[in-house]
Amino acid sequence: MEPGSGLVPVKICLVFFFQMQLNIIGGYLYLDNSVGKSITNPLAPADVQQQYLSSIQHLLGDGLNELITVVKRAVQRSLGSVSLKQSLSLLELEQQLSWIRAEVESDSERPMSRFLLADDENALAEQACGLTENDVMTIRLLNETRDMLDSPDFGTILNICLNRAFSLLLDNLAEFFRPPPGDSAPNSAPDSLAAVSLPLAKIVPIINGQINSICSETPSLFVQDLLLNDQVKEFAANVYESFSTPQELQK
Repeated sequence: MEPGSGLVPVKICLVFFFQMQLNIIGGYLYLDNSVGKSITNPLAPADVQQQYLSSIQHLLGDGLNELITVVKRAVQRSLGSVSLKQSLSLLELEQQLSWIRAEVESDSERPMSRFLLADDENALAEQACGLTENDVMTIRLLNETRDMLDSPDFGTILNICLNRAFSLLLDNLAEFFRPPPGDSAPNSAPDSLAAVSLPLAKIVPIINGQINSICSETPSLFVQDLLLNDQVKEFAANVYESFSTPQELQK
């Protein structure tokens, strides 16, 4: 379960970080075209776009490694003393996953955003095609993105998506905790959540299999479901609007 447990937040972070980058770049491209700057001195020329979008390498490199380390540590604290022979009900498993998630998300002053973008400009330079002090616009974009990642709105949207993802995971896991046909165990929630227990040794591969299924499905119905969420769409529209106003030119 340890390696797979990090895939759910990684996929969500990857999708929304990239979506946010495209909305920010899209806003600047709109400004370039609407005020006639694209010919002489564009805000977001092709090289700036390339440098900026390449910053996603942090999530795929150092950010991913750090997230896996944090998840492993949280799993060890939560389940390290539990024998593989010990049985857990779906309700108990849900509690364990909630504890693990809470520890991962509260591990730092910048709980999830630190996995998406490096904290300092030296690291940013390494992650975004070797930035130099002359790359003022790219550094500005990265700093504005970091501010957006640390905003309460982004935290709220990310939490909504993580809730949806883990809810889907638990729904899928519930199929493996159903009483056998003819069993007298209760079938109605919430009693059914504690009616069937499985050894941890059986639960681990089930969880890994379900996580891999959710994260590797093509096309990803899970991602489509998230992107069609009304709150997610509203956040994306707000990001685009905030970076496509003429006031951006005076910053």
